[in-house]
Amino acid sequence: MTGPDAPCDVAIVGAGIVGLAHALACARRGLRVVVVDRDARANGASVRNFGFVTVSGQAEGAMWGRARRSRDIWLELAEAAGIAIHQRGMLTAARRPEAAALVEAFAAGPMGDGCSLLTGREAAARFPQLAPGVSAGLLSPHEIRIEPRDALPRLAAYLAAAFGVTFLWQTAVTAAGPGELLTSRGPIRARRIVVAPGDDSTTLFPDALAPYGLTRCKLQMLRVRPDRPVLPHVLMSDLSLIRYGGFADLPEAAALRSRLEREAGPQLAAGIHLIVAASRDGTCVVGDSHTYDSTPDPFADEAIDRMILAEYAELLGEAPAVVERWTGTYASSAAAPVVVAAPCPEIRVVTVATGAGMSCAFAVAEDVVEELDL
Repeated sequence: MTGPDAPCDVAIVGAGIVGLAHALACARRGLRVVVVDRDARANGASVRNFGFVTVSGQAEGAMWGRARRSRDIWLELAEAAGIAIHQRGMLTAARRPEAAALVEAFAAGPMGDGCSLLTGREAAARFPQLAPGVSAGLLSPHEIRIEPRDALPRLAAYLAAAFGVTFLWQTAVTAAGPGELLTSRGPIRARRIVVAPGDDSTTLFPDALAPYGLTRCKLQMLRVRPDRPVLPHVLMSDLSLIRYGGFADLPEAAALRSRLEREAGPQLAAGIHLIVAASRDGTCVVGDSHTYDSTPDPFADEAIDRMILAEYAELLGEAPAVVERWTGTYASSAAAPVVVAAPCPEIRVVTVATGAGMSCAFAVAEDVVEELDL
């Protein structure tokens, strides 16, 4: 690959985690790959999330399998690309009795394999950082946490150095068709094209994406600096249990949802659930909220941040100092958690429409590349 007009096997539009996952899947097959992105670096949902590769809690079936495969690939890349694993495992701390019943049901099912169920007393003894009132805990060993703002640049650099993937940054794609991308640097000829548009469903192939009813989910997140040592595992709460399909789809979730509707109406309206993910510098990424609109406003709502921090305080004591705040958006669809559209045999448009790109993108990419018959 000597320039944007030289032929390649696969041209990929978008250098977020979905685009990079497809670049990796193609490069591992020995294919010539070029990745095009309109920004100077990954700057969207892929770097504005927890970096939490979630396995337990993914919906049973395809998503659970994708998460397990993608977690394994992250572990391979951690060594090969120098990507740090900041945490391993997940603790879901159930406060309400209904939440305890739900994690017990999960642990007893097939997706609870390898997970440990803790009584409230056991959770308190093992994790003294927790505030009083935890009635049960589910400890999953399957998760990992990376820092996306560090991992995405390292992954791109690894793809370039180890496989010769060409990156064309600050390059806009204006049109795509069989065998060719038109860009602000000129045409790119390619046998196959993968478009990884993130939350942009209008620029390229909007007709192919229209059946999926894509909209945008806006989230608010914070970075905090606790006064006390943080948990060794990523932490989730009662509110998390009704957002993750692996928990929420169980019959026992109905009682918890009913109680939360009575006790936490504003939090549910803002789509708030608690995840606390620690970094090696002693800070934690905390969030998040979920509101939906085709064009979300860019403004953070202080009331939502206060509710997130109050949920933190319920589980970990007094809310810590906030050192950073941000908003993000990702594609969302009620029709499918992963959208793979085929406007023609040589092109696929791929977006993860649940906010689980870090957890499943590598497995999705392997399936798409297999389908493209390269």
